[in-house]
Amino acid sequence: MGTQKPRILPWLVSQLDGGQLEGVAWLDQSRTRFRIPWKHGLRQDAQQEDFGIFQAWAEASGAYTPGKDKPDLPTWKRNFRSALNRKEVLRLAEDRSKDPHDPHKIYEFVTSGSGDFPEVDTSPDTNGRYSTSDTQEDTLEELLNDLALVPTPSEGPLSLAATAEDPLPLLMSPNLDVPAPYPNPEPPENPLKQLLVPEEEWEFEVTAFYRGRQVFQQTVFCPKGLRLVGSEAGDRTLPGQPIILPDPGASLTDRGVVGYVRRVLNSLGNGLALWRAGQWLWAQRLGHGHTFWAVGEEFLPDSGHGHDGEVPKDKEGSVFDLRPFVTDLIAFIEGSGRSPRYTLWFCVGELWPQNQPWTKKFLMVKVVPTCLRSLLEMARLGGASSLENTVDLHISNSHPFTLTSDQYKACLQDLVEDMDF
Repeated sequence: MGTQKPRILPWLVSQLDGGQLEGVAWLDQSRTRFRIPWKHGLRQDAQQEDFGIFQAWAEASGAYTPGKDKPDLPTWKRNFRSALNRKEVLRLAEDRSKDPHDPHKIYEFVTSGSGDFPEVDTSPDTNGRYSTSDTQEDTLEELLNDLALVPTPSEGPLSLAATAEDPLPLLMSPNLDVPAPYPNPEPPENPLKQLLVPEEEWEFEVTAFYRGRQVFQQTVFCPKGLRLVGSEAGDRTLPGQPIILPDPGASLTDRGVVGYVRRVLNSLGNGLALWRAGQWLWAQRLGHGHTFWAVGEEFLPDSGHGHDGEVPKDKEGSVFDLRPFVTDLIAFIEGSGRSPRYTLWFCVGELWPQNQPWTKKFLMVKVVPTCLRSLLEMARLGGASSLENTVDLHISNSHPFTLTSDQYKACLQDLVEDMDF
């Protein structure tokens, strides 16, 4: 057999006792509570020593060899957290990972202290294989460590690295030569992380209003974003799927208003471009007509507080960040915050309708990322933590999945940790 992997608990206790890793330390003399630094990798003050424990475990477990493998902090951190979460003798006592000065987590042993843990399993049977007296938990730990989340070209940044040539071993009952049922833990991969995969196409619901009257609505997947245009004319070599807004003559009777709306549509030029990159939505105007934007309610823009910005002409500008939305969604689930907003409103060719009816504007466009609507609907279902609810993210390659309320909240928290500040 090859070199055996250390078990996470005895290895971790040795690191705590050694005191060589920055910020990794016991918090009491009874050695029941300890702290682990938990700084986000993209914070400006992040330093290598902030992530020493994650790299050390990756090296000890064989998941990373310096000089051979490419460093992958998010995966190291995720696998370390998963290894701790699977241990029934440990619990997360305090989550201070959002502390701006000293982000860390405090864990504690729920038994009588750190105890004595075997370093590795050294009890082979007469054939040199592991004895069936190994606990199912130990076998499951090795299985899940072998299924470490790694990047693959075909499935985006996260996938389970298992191949047909290396089939998954069956869990064996300690005293029986028959397969035991697999435990049913939380899903091994966070399905919400599909939202950040570059190849995934978000679905957008686009609605246009002329003087407050809805004249257009279309739901589209746009591989390279979308461009709102006033006619079929324009540069078709530009990225983004053209979304052609209708001529106002078909829906409006006031000739004066029709003329003004046409002028606004013409000012769009090559379009108002909107696209996603990672956790952000970006916009840029490719015509001469000024465009103001705001994040508001789905059924009406919040004209009372003013716009959130003007869409720039010569460069892209961020109009939405997924991270604060998810953070607010978690607070909403916990009952300590309001329902987060996700609807983008654009006022084209005129000043934002501050303290006046938005229905007086010649062209208002509403864009709803339907995946965010689904996330909020899932949160509103809430209820008992043991009840399962099904959600469809409405992105190109996703399928509906089922989570309990507790699992959903845990997935949201995990998603936040993978995003930039």
